[in-house]
Amino acid sequence: MALFKKRTVGKPGEWFYCLEHQKVEEGPDCPAKDRFGPYPTRGEAEHAMATAREKNLQWETDPKWHDATARGDGDEA
Repeated sequence: MALFKKRTVGKPGEWFYCLEHQKVEEGPDCPAKDRFGPYPTRGEAEHAMATAREKNLQWETDPKWHDATARGDGDEA
């Protein structure tokens, strides 16, 4: 008996953005590795890539997460 059931059908109102097909899908039609979501609305799923870019930029410019020593440009000895 399997420990985890594979979810093949989405809940009503779940929207996903498929990275492989570059389109919005209702329900998880594509594998989880190829999609963002779930989103509560189609509009949010349509803007998934813009949202990801914004969050990446926030993370990259957040001084709390700036790790100069990992890149080798820090002043620490």
